[in-house]
Amino acid sequence: MDFDFAAEQPKILQLLLGVVAFCAVVALLLLLLDRVPMRRRPWPVVTILLAPALLLLAIGLVVPAVRTTLLSFMSGDGASWVGLDNYVWMFTQPEAVTVLRNTLIWVALVPVLVTAVGLLYAVLVDRSRFESLAKSLVFLPMAISFVGAGIIWKFVYAYRPEESDQIGLLNQIVVAFGGTPQQWLLEPPLNTIFLIVVMVWIQAGFATVVLSAAIKGIPAEIVEAARLDGASPVQMFFRVTLPSIRSAVLVVLVTQSIGTLKLFDIVRTMTGGQFDTSVIANEMYNQAFRYGETGKGAALAVFLFVLVTPIVVYQIRQQREAAR
Repeated sequence: MDFDFAAEQPKILQLLLGVVAFCAVVALLLLLLDRVPMRRRPWPVVTILLAPALLLLAIGLVVPAVRTTLLSFMSGDGASWVGLDNYVWMFTQPEAVTVLRNTLIWVALVPVLVTAVGLLYAVLVDRSRFESLAKSLVFLPMAISFVGAGIIWKFVYAYRPEESDQIGLLNQIVVAFGGTPQQWLLEPPLNTIFLIVVMVWIQAGFATVVLSAAIKGIPAEIVEAARLDGASPVQMFFRVTLPSIRSAVLVVLVTQSIGTLKLFDIVRTMTGGQFDTSVIANEMYNQAFRYGETGKGAALAVFLFVLVTPIVVYQIRQQREAAR
């Protein structure tokens, strides 16, 4: 493949300007640091070192956040002010309410199912002979991107007419037992449940690893004392294991809640948000980039931010309390 240097000159020039600007900033920082005594004046040094990062943070996060918030009060083309109309649409129109309902279903089920499956698996394989192999197998889906997992499971749910050979694993099992193949991803609200299964399959390995490490951190004296007192396996789990790993369980629940709220890839890959499966992040993309409704897309983005913020604040507080 031939490289046209003339055609690529603007890009090369931009790259060179970026390198020069980076070197200039580094040189300026070194010069300022050299002129400020670190022991006598720590705050100027801290300010100098943090200034570039804070500037980039403002450009990359703060400015877009403010602009998105302003766009959420404007029309689709961003030309006129519409007030709260985009937010009213979000909570009144049937298609938007369906999106919010689906997101609520995802947030209500995914964190709980991921934590439950991970905890059950961690307890079952704890100190077993093939513990490492078992954990590796359940963790393998974490190495697959959400898009890749969506494509894999789309084949699992694939449908062919009854007279044709089934290529989908699930329909093949149904046919093998004398049933009729189903279009699993077309019938709401069950199609949302089938999408949730994909998310649980991917994230169960993360929950298993975190909770397994927490279980191994339980003091042996506590476990031994409970056994000497005659505690059954069920009592051991609910009265010793679960209370001892409460903080780890909360970490998994909070992490999965945040990840579920911003979910996009699985829905986009498997259904494209059709058949009443869309969630907030997917609908935000559709409104802003497919339908040209920038205001509605921005309103969905702001609402998503509002939903995520309390969970993030709670997680930060938990981490601070744990550090104390």
